Amino acid sequence: MSYLRRQVVTAALTANAVRPVPGYWAGVPAMVGGWLTSELAPHLLTVTVADTVRELVRGGRNRATLGLAGASTVGLASMILESQRAKSYVDEALVDALGPDYRDRLTEKHTDIDLSTPLGQLALPFRLHDDEVEIVRDVVYDPSHGKRGLLDIYRPLQRATHGAPVLVQVHGGGWSMGSKDAQGIPLMLHMAARGWVCVAINYRLAPRDRFPAQLVDVKRAIAWVREQGPSYGMDPAFVAITGGSAGGHLAALAALTPDDPEYQPGFEDADTSVQAAVPHYGVYDFAGVTGRRRAEQLRDRFFGPRVLGKDPRTERGPFEKASPLLRVGPGAPAFFVIHGAHDSLVEVDQARAFVQALREVSHEPVAYAELPGTHHAFDVFPSIRSAHVVRGVDRFLRFTYDAWLDARSDRSREQKTG
Repeated sequence: MSYLRRQVVTAALTANAVRPVPGYWAGVPAMVGGWLTSELAPHLLTVTVADTVRELVRGGRNRATLGLAGASTVGLASMILESQRAKSYVDEALVDALGPDYRDRLTEKHTDIDLSTPLGQLALPFRLHDDEVEIVRDVVYDPSHGKRGLLDIYRPLQRATHGAPVLVQVHGGGWSMGSKDAQGIPLMLHMAARGWVCVAINYRLAPRDRFPAQLVDVKRAIAWVREQGPSYGMDPAFVAITGGSAGGHLAALAALTPDDPEYQPGFEDADTSVQAAVPHYGVYDFAGVTGRRRAEQLRDRFFGPRVLGKDPRTERGPFEKASPLLRVGPGAPAFFVIHGAHDSLVEVDQARAFVQALREVSHEPVAYAELPGTHHAFDVFPSIRSAHVVRGVDRFLRFTYDAWLDARSDRSREQKTG
């Protein structure tokens, strides 16, 4: 490929990352291109500059081509700066939800609160490994569904684990593909290295298994954590849940439907409540009640025929029951909702509506970080932006866990004195 063609491709990718190609059918390619370009902007910028220097050394002087390279360089540099600003967006969200002194309160109890950018990880973004973390793979939580009933456990390697808080990770993939080892790994490695036990689950996939099979499996995994977790060092009394895209939807819906017997066939009496939820770029409006065209298109062209196997024109109820936006109540746990403003698959309007609904009724903190210049799936591998998000989620989860411990201690003292 010639220098000219390389720069045309780079410029097109950069332009799409800055302003994603609109339209329903362009959603997936626009997302993939924008996601990779924006999260790998430092690497692409380095390659572009090196390629241009090489072209100049070889005598290339085409002004139009060099101008194209210059425009890409400016665009990529702006993306890097925008990624770095994710640190302030996340912190502002936590200040708003937890209070201006939340970091001071955290550092009183924790000496390893990390706000820096891990440059070593960013240089090799696809090296998803941590020497301080042990991974126990392919543990069976539901023997009736083969590999879809397996989970992986991430836990500290160098320290004895006993009574550790739990984070359940639910992968995305449009409810119809994906696996437990494809998403959320940077967050799980980070949390496990700091004493948490993380559980990444598989679940049944559509269209072979229609929704709510996926939600049933998430709840069965939570029930497994409550029953079997202590043998792996977990404290089953505190369970948080996270996930991205379809996993964000399932995490949010599981958090809002604790102990619902409709989604717990055969284990109706199990405790499937969670104490915190951190959905990333989730789908919150299955029924299209926000009136947004993209939400209605997803409902009619994807959710209906592929995920639920129902027609929203004649069977509206299942779509409404599958919408976290319509399941919000005062008993919701603490939430940290994270979404990219440039998401071309799931419009940010869904997250805004969901957060507003939560804040109107929830008795627990509701944090919301809307990240400018950010696309779908931004957290799959380490990047400048995802590193700041991971560290923000760490602060949110530890703050929530500390508050839960304090409340439990207060209840215990009241029982003793009462």
